[in-house]
Amino acid sequence: MNQRQAQKIIPSTWIMIEKQNNSTSDYILYAIDWKRKARWSWEGWNDLADLLQFNIPVRRKLGSPNYSSQPCAKIAKKAIVLRMNEQQYDRFEMLLYKPFSKKKWNSFLKEYRQ
Repeated sequence: MNQRQAQKIIPSTWIMIEKQNNSTSDYILYAIDWKRKARWSWEGWNDLADLLQFNIPVRRKLGSPNYSSQPCAKIAKKAIVLRMNEQQYDRFEMLLYKPFSKKKWNSFLKEYRQ
């Protein structure tokens, strides 16, 4: 995604995933903009407390020149929380990078929502 496209993203769905490995958990945050068929992800967090303190840039409306940043803890309140193992996460990633369909997403989320 180029810089111009990234400036147009206004997230409408937030998904927080706890990916469980053999002994540890990784935390990943996804922002999805259904209208523009775009997504952002923040990966590589091993500690939930560190992720919740991270400030995430969020655009409030299209055409706005500035981003405002919010702590992830504020976003996590409205995020969909999913707990997955590695196989489930691989399936999630395959679904994420195919063309978007809200119907497929809703059926997937019903299956894995906690």
